[in-house]
Amino acid sequence: MIPDRPLEVLKAIVRDYIASKEPVGSKSLVERHSFGVSAATIRNDMAILEEEELIVAPHTSSGRVPTDKGYRVFVDQLSEVKPLSAAEKVAIEGFLSKSSDLDETLGHTVRLLSQLTNQVALVQYPSLGRALVRHIEIISIDDKRLLLMLITDSGRIQQQVLEIPGGYEAGDVEKLRNMLNDSLTGKGLAEVSAIAKTIAQKATGKIKPLAERVTPELLALVDANSQQKILLAGTSNLARREDDFPGSISPVLEAIEEQVVLLKLISEMQADQHGVSLLIGRENSVDALSSTTVVVSGYENQGSEIAKVGVIGPTRMDYSSNIGAVRAVARYLTKSLGGSQ
Repeated sequence: MIPDRPLEVLKAIVRDYIASKEPVGSKSLVERHSFGVSAATIRNDMAILEEEELIVAPHTSSGRVPTDKGYRVFVDQLSEVKPLSAAEKVAIEGFLSKSSDLDETLGHTVRLLSQLTNQVALVQYPSLGRALVRHIEIISIDDKRLLLMLITDSGRIQQQVLEIPGGYEAGDVEKLRNMLNDSLTGKGLAEVSAIAKTIAQKATGKIKPLAERVTPELLALVDANSQQKILLAGTSNLARREDDFPGSISPVLEAIEEQVVLLKLISEMQADQHGVSLLIGRENSVDALSSTTVVVSGYENQGSEIAKVGVIGPTRMDYSSNIGAVRAVARYLTKSLGGSQ
């Protein structure tokens, strides 16, 4: 248990170091903050923090900087996070309201979050283990081509143009569309394969060869939908903070481009009291990300979390501001998708 004043000293060190990027000494702490004690007393408090491995002295300076453990204590002690400004809230609502489908919504979201935080932003596509079929559309382009569309309850749309033999009428296409929607609307994507095959087997007359042509393409769309995916924006923000990373920044950039690595990492993260989840420094299971902090929050559809949105940056980041931005954007994304707040 850290005594109250050393804890306040730690908070001041973290805030000052984040703001200045300079190691923090006892003299500057006394000058900048109203502790009401001498520099010698602050040095004693800093010694306690150093014993607890919450701060460390860089070899080139007499000041101190936070360790990963120090940042963790700081974050866990945050009583509140910085809210978005009124202008930022209006900008988010306006930006997301212009989106016409899920791809556009997520693209807008990740770019916006990157701009708000000046970090690398990420947004995960919805988990399709919970996705339901909202609608299947089949549109005749001409007498030999159809447009097949699969729309999920999260708003994700997959489509494919397919060639068909001639001789079909609009009524035939409509019958097949109705058959598919009657059987598949509201079903989970995991159920689609078996049901669609049954529809093709039971179809009769002119509809049967059409169903046999369309259902394999529908299953291909389901498979494409099942691929987990993350969108990134703002990788140049990391390059501008290269001095915050020991050694080369290349391993960090390579790691965040590895979709499988990121997906596994964020899937294991659980929300804290602020509604977000953080991995700070060596808390990350990915060695290449051991000099970064990952901040994510879940977004919802129909009251259930379907995926995560967040940022990746150096451990020297504005935690209050970034946590607030990630949490707010997740809530606006939930609202945009029609989920609960």
